[in-house]
Amino acid sequence: MKKIINDPKNVVEEMVSGLVSAYPDYVKQVPETLVVTRSDEYDQVALVSGGGSGHEPSHAGFVGEGMLSAAVCGQVFTSPTPDQIYEAIKATDKGKGTLLIIKNYSGDVMNFDMAKDLAEMDDIKVDSVLVDDDIAVEDSTYTQGRRGVAGTVLVHKILGGMAREGKTVPELANYGKTLVEEIKTVGIALSGATVPEVGKPGFVLAEDEIEFGVGIHGEPGYRREKIKSAHDIAQEIIGKLKAEFDWHSGDKYGLFVNGMGATPLMELFILFNDAKQILAEEGLELAFTKVGNYMTSLEMAGASITMIKLDEERERLLNEPVHTIAW
Repeated sequence: MKKIINDPKNVVEEMVSGLVSAYPDYVKQVPETLVVTRSDEYDQVALVSGGGSGHEPSHAGFVGEGMLSAAVCGQVFTSPTPDQIYEAIKATDKGKGTLLIIKNYSGDVMNFDMAKDLAEMDDIKVDSVLVDDDIAVEDSTYTQGRRGVAGTVLVHKILGGMAREGKTVPELANYGKTLVEEIKTVGIALSGATVPEVGKPGFVLAEDEIEFGVGIHGEPGYRREKIKSAHDIAQEIIGKLKAEFDWHSGDKYGLFVNGMGATPLMELFILFNDAKQILAEEGLELAFTKVGNYMTSLEMAGASITMIKLDEERERLLNEPVHTIAW
């Protein structure tokens, strides 16, 4: 294992310290916690998300005006504890309530729900949206139902924009539940990721192998096979997405190609270009596009393709400027 770290036990603490030191105009740290909050003043429903670290820039990179109010950084690939989430809720409460955006992993769901109960005892109105955009497998390691992956970032962006415009907790929660049903993702891996305290990759692929449907913690996908061209990879993933969306020529969608951490942007742009060409042949209109590393898996080589069904409001909210480190 070769990593630029000090003590493997301290990587998250040192990462959070470095993050807030590098970007004080965007974020600050709640003392004695691994919670990162907005450093500006605001008056709206607070949006709190988070999860295990190792997915940077998710989620702390999306804290700021127009997106999240706070991100809770758990240990690497480990759900944050209820008390840390509770501190995030308290630190960002402006008297208008809090919306929790939770990726569908058993530990995250349980701990965020416990924090919600603690906050409600303080008379803070809290509701939640559960993101389960990964259509690759129905049940996997750490989940009941589908996993929450890169599509979570689009949920942050859209609900963050709505919160900025003054929407209430019930309005955000109700809209969010509908929104996540129209965001779908499939990922692919070329190599595994190494958790610093473990010291070896979570899985190993042969030099000529890829795995379709792998999760952002290295959870198994649905098939391993010999490496394919970018076009063939895009063709398979788009086929999976089409089966879920059942789209028609003329429909409006967004296309988001996300890197897993070690894949060069060169390759992500090639994959995007092929996916866009396939969708053009389907007759779809792409009103939002994005390419880059937004929901990573440490140094995993791979990518995911996310699509979102758009209307005028979603298109507007996705394309609005925000003040965050990573968007």
